[in-house]
Amino acid sequence: MNGYPTNPSRIGVRPAPALVQQLLIGAFGWMGAGLALTAAVAYLVTTSPSFISSVAALWLPLFIGQIILAVVIQAAINKISPTVSLGLFFIFAATMGLTIGLIVSMRTGESVAAAFISSAAMFGGAAVFGITTKRDLSGLGGIASMAVIGLLVAMVVNILLQSSPLGWLISLVGVALFTILTAYDVQKITSGQYAAVTSSAERASIVAALHLYLDFVNLFLFLLRLFGGSRR
Repeated sequence: MNGYPTNPSRIGVRPAPALVQQLLIGAFGWMGAGLALTAAVAYLVTTSPSFISSVAALWLPLFIGQIILAVVIQAAINKISPTVSLGLFFIFAATMGLTIGLIVSMRTGESVAAAFISSAAMFGGAAVFGITTKRDLSGLGGIASMAVIGLLVAMVVNILLQSSPLGWLISLVGVALFTILTAYDVQKITSGQYAAVTSSAERASIVAALHLYLDFVNLFLFLLRLFGGSRR
């Protein structure tokens, strides 16, 4: 989901600084708006026990729907208008708020705050690295993208085994993978890779925002698991 084969920088083509700035502002702006919507919905969930119960009963359909939405946004980005793509992104962010609200309701406020601050710091550091590094991260990012599939398989296995040591290892690997993917995705913005695939600054910003959003949310969720602080 995070890899595109086209990389203009590999053939010596770099986007104009003004375009890079536009893409970065657009991607981080939409990502921030998506996270704000997610946080607002999550807050509403945590303040209502009945809401928590309803979301818990529907978590599987929600999860499947979120996967479908994320795939549709990326697969259809060049076939639908930027307005529709952005609308789907915000629907995705809102449904993620339901899921995250359910998860957060099971944790203490201290662990949630610590996980959020840590994920913000790690995400910010990785983003700065992605912008400033001269190293091509395509190879490393491609490996990390494929490793996410293995991570998902390990998570399913651990649901069956209920192994705490394996759960910790999965969380540590998850934090490492999504830190790498953050730097990789930011570099894809600055190298013009998103713009080359979508042929539109608006569409490129939306897809990049979706990837950055997923990087941040997954960092937060894996760190939250590491910090513990369960209410139950």
